[in-house]
Amino acid sequence: MNAAFINYLFPLSFMKKRHEQKLIILSIGLMIAFSIPISLLFNSEKEVLGYPMVLIYLFAVWMVSIVISFVIVKRYDE
Repeated sequence: MNAAFINYLFPLSFMKKRHEQKLIILSIGLMIAFSIPISLLFNSEKEVLGYPMVLIYLFAVWMVSIVISFVIVKRYDE
């Protein structure tokens, strides 16, 4: 195999450093958001549309993280 083909398959620099840093910060934030003490703050008897608050919290954080990571990855093309 030639070097150009290997560089095509395994690029050395996939993203800029600042985008990688944003994804690392997002990962650390998600680790904190999904930690047990923070999640238990939303463990109450209240319900939204018949679902417990803790489930609404977990899925909302999950959805927001998907949107944020999509925006970060989409902009790496700069």
